[in-house]
Order: sequence, then structure tokens, then C-alpha cells
Amino acid sequence: MPVVCGTDDTAQFAVVDHMDGDDIKLKRDASGQHHYIPLDWAKRLVDGKIQVDRPASDVMKAWRTQPN
Repeated sequence: MPVVCGTDDTAQFAVVDHMDGDDIKLKRDASGQHHYIPLDWAKRLVDGKIQVDRPASDVMKAWRTQPN
């Protein structure tokens, strides 16, 4: 499932791998690294995409490489 930012729902920046507790585990990026974001960042589901409540650049600065 694609992950898009809250300011532009067409700007996909990640894809969900699966849920890991209270975190969303994202599929590996170009360098082969998984990232995790808190489930509470997910604002809503729109047209089969998870929309987060902040710009993609903010998410990518704050995402983690390990679950909480």
C-alpha cells in the first residue's frame, strides 16, 4: 500500500511492508533499509493509499530503522 504525505496525496514516498506493533514497517528503500513510522502519523486511507499527517520530508527525517 503506498504512503503519501498529508500535503499532496499524489506524492508517494514509501510503501507499507506490514504492521509491526504500533509501527508501520515500510518496504526497503533503494539502499536496502527498512524504515518504521508510528501508526499515529497515519491520518486516513485515501484511494488505497495511507496519508500521513506531515510532509514527506519531515517523515523521512524522523523515521526509524528499528521498531519502537
